Amino acid sequence: MSGNLMRAVCCGIALSLTLCTARSAEQAPVAARDTPTRYDVAELHDVMVPMRDGVHLATNVWLPAHGTEIVSGKFPVILDRTPYNADSGAAPAAFLVPQGYVVVYQDVRGRYKSEGHWRPLRDDPQDGYDTAQWIGAQAWSNQSIGMIGSSYEGATQHAMAIADAPFVKALIPRNAMSDFGLYGVRHHGAFELRWLNWVFTLGNATGTPDALPAAKRAATDDPAAAAALVEMGQHVQDYASSLPLRAGTTPLKFAPDYEAWLLEAMRHGAYDAFWKDHGSSVVDHLKEYKDIPVYHVTGWYDSWGLQVANLNFVQLAHAKHSLQRLIVGPWIHSNEQLDYAGEAQFTPDAALDRPAFYLRWFDHWLKGVDNGVEREAPVHIYVMGGGDAHKTLEGRVFVGGHWRDEHEWPLARTQYTAYYLHAGGSLSTTAPAQEHSTIFEFDPRHPVPTLGGNISSQGTLMFQGAADQRGHEKFWLTPDTKPLSMRNDIIVYQTAPLASDLEVTGPLVVKLWAASSAVDTDFTVKLIDVYPPNASFPNGVELNVADGIVRARYRNNLDHEELLKPGQPYEFTIEMYPTSLVFQHGHRIRVDVSSSNFPRFDVNPNTGEPLNDNRRWQVATNTIYEDAAHPSRIILPVIPK
Repeated sequence: MSGNLMRAVCCGIALSLTLCTARSAEQAPVAARDTPTRYDVAELHDVMVPMRDGVHLATNVWLPAHGTEIVSGKFPVILDRTPYNADSGAAPAAFLVPQGYVVVYQDVRGRYKSEGHWRPLRDDPQDGYDTAQWIGAQAWSNQSIGMIGSSYEGATQHAMAIADAPFVKALIPRNAMSDFGLYGVRHHGAFELRWLNWVFTLGNATGTPDALPAAKRAATDDPAAAAALVEMGQHVQDYASSLPLRAGTTPLKFAPDYEAWLLEAMRHGAYDAFWKDHGSSVVDHLKEYKDIPVYHVTGWYDSWGLQVANLNFVQLAHAKHSLQRLIVGPWIHSNEQLDYAGEAQFTPDAALDRPAFYLRWFDHWLKGVDNGVEREAPVHIYVMGGGDAHKTLEGRVFVGGHWRDEHEWPLARTQYTAYYLHAGGSLSTTAPAQEHSTIFEFDPRHPVPTLGGNISSQGTLMFQGAADQRGHEKFWLTPDTKPLSMRNDIIVYQTAPLASDLEVTGPLVVKLWAASSAVDTDFTVKLIDVYPPNASFPNGVELNVADGIVRARYRNNLDHEELLKPGQPYEFTIEMYPTSLVFQHGHRIRVDVSSSNFPRFDVNPNTGEPLNDNRRWQVATNTIYEDAAHPSRIILPVIPK
């Protein structure tokens, strides 16, 4: 490694870079831990690691040192393969290296200083395999690798497990992308526009201090073209308002790798090999997935929570012998160190002490420390609710909550309870009789604006997490403060005030009977916790819990599309993200039904034209059925007291 820059960092100073502070031991199954030897930190910068096809990937290595001298010997390795700049590994290295680990951060192919073309995750199984082989051959490696990272970085962990990469012995994929043709990039046929923001900012690169170099690496050596890409990333709202996106019509043409993938993702609704074989699809590659311990981490307001909890953890726990663990907090995407999500405030112990969490897991699996991690409950969840709804100093509503251990997911004691949609807007466990249906018009030129939700890479498009369902200047497309429920294209169903607390923990599914005048349309649902008025919030609070969508052409099978017969009723299944929440005494449970949620999802033009290639827009007359023959309902996972 001669010629590489080596620099030593005082471990005491570097430790100030960590993202989390210590919290109560009740927050999660982690504990403080002491080591007999603490090291300083030395760095090998911009090591160019060769892949099997000759491409070299930029890699930073942080090593245990005494002062400026690298310690001889072999250590376990913590690896993060990232699209977000390998230099970002300095903060994790600051708390991991002093504890006797080597930390390796690598720019994935085509990103930042790495060579090659960026094809999201498609090359990461073999690149990860080759990187693991390289690590195992280094003098400082004891051939035990653990992996960390969130979101895309979580997906690169799954890619390495699917590739059966050597020396990899334990993972902590946080908020991990995986089966994103099902949920995450497309959601039952609809496209999640946070990915428009991600690509138009070149994977969040155009908003960083080194924006111009990052843009140039993604596109061209032409400075003018690079400047155009940076400028483009500052006007994502304009591009989102002008869909569909066509090749060569925007500055994205100067970043052909990015344009090609985005165009394909926006027009590719069918869940086929394009999505299943992209590199990190866990449920489609269970057999190949390496049998190693995995701690799955997500949040109730995370953008990948459905895949992590309902898919990855459940499937791997059944298919593998190695320990699988799940922790779900009340968090937004990649922000487990926070004790709030959007406008919802939770208890102080809601935040995760990430350094202690990492060390406890890897000390056991990479160092053989008997710290009891294998004897803990397999599932640890934060149950939201129970707070007094006062307004905090930051203006949030105090939702409250508490941590709880469980033995499985979903919970075995769940009582799946149907709450039926009734004509006139009531929601109850009483099955409908002969009732009238409700009809509304959906104009795709005036979609329902998104107010909070399970969102990442939101940029200026959206607000993450919980939000009162009223307009506000901080939300795009809401020029006034009227409640969303006043819109004529939202059908509101809600219970009477609850006579006692009701815990809802688990998957959320709506069975919606509906018809349309169009050959294709969308149906959206949103679960809302309606707070009664109090001194802090005289209008009450209407806090979103979860949402979902189905594109009608994919109602029967995600493998292929089937257009509607106008006027014919169909039963649509809409899966929302899971939750754990106590709806408190005096609150109402509400379900909002509509046909758009923009810019959370792209807007259906209702014409049946090919995805992302429409030239027309059509108003659809949509019907929601609420009768005995067509019992529309939400199935709530009720947990008995």
